[in-house]
Amino acid sequence: MPKPVKPAWVIEKERARRTTAQETVWLFGIHAVRDALINPSREKLRLVLTKNAADRLGEAVAAGGIEPEIVDPRKFSAPIDEGSVHQGAALEVRPLDWGSLEDLAASGEGEPLVVLLDRVTDPHNVGAVLRSAEVFGARAVVAPHRHSAPETGALAKTASGALERQPYLRVGNLAETMERLKGMGYMLLGLDSEAPATLAEGLAIAGKRPVGLVLGAEGPGLRDKTRDTCDVLVRIPAAGGFGSLNVSNAAAVALYAAASR
Repeated sequence: MPKPVKPAWVIEKERARRTTAQETVWLFGIHAVRDALINPSREKLRLVLTKNAADRLGEAVAAGGIEPEIVDPRKFSAPIDEGSVHQGAALEVRPLDWGSLEDLAASGEGEPLVVLLDRVTDPHNVGAVLRSAEVFGARAVVAPHRHSAPETGALAKTASGALERQPYLRVGNLAETMERLKGMGYMLLGLDSEAPATLAEGLAIAGKRPVGLVLGAEGPGLRDKTRDTCDVLVRIPAAGGFGSLNVSNAAAVALYAAASR
């Protein structure tokens, strides 16, 4: 009897998981390193600290169960980008495994609310979105593997600890993932500054249904396939009809509105 053929998205997910298992990430900065150290779900590989940072992170280092390498601040040996504001602390880790989208979206912690990012590659923007998603109780932030910001030290530092607590899933195909969410009862609102409907009107249409907020990169916005897969396109009204928000600010406004329904 032939084996059942796995769906393409399952094969892509398994391939991505194998690749992720081999990757490592260097986190830096006191807050990002502290939150990763005290996160029991983080696999910690190497900790590089100055004496001053070690004193500041004493309890977190003990909780993390990893022996630090104490280095001279003038010869900081962690392989991070020159100019990174590391504050004397760097930690090599493996990326977090948040499990399946289905589990998170259907029964995860927080509101029945997810954020989907289409080609948002700036780690500072993604880090800021993760912070807002945590504050307003979203179950996940979702982005495609390609053309999105991976876990990096810069993203973790901007997220200010949210990377350790807010599920951040990178998927093989964003449009297919959106269809899966729709199959779970989610209504997808795509943010577009030219949309005829407002965000409030879109949320009113959604009523009590779970909501996915879909945001594109600044400039190009949502791709055609992403736009077509959304249920409704909505805009955040601007006073006088002019002005615009960057993607992380737009996400914060939309998250607040959706969480406040």
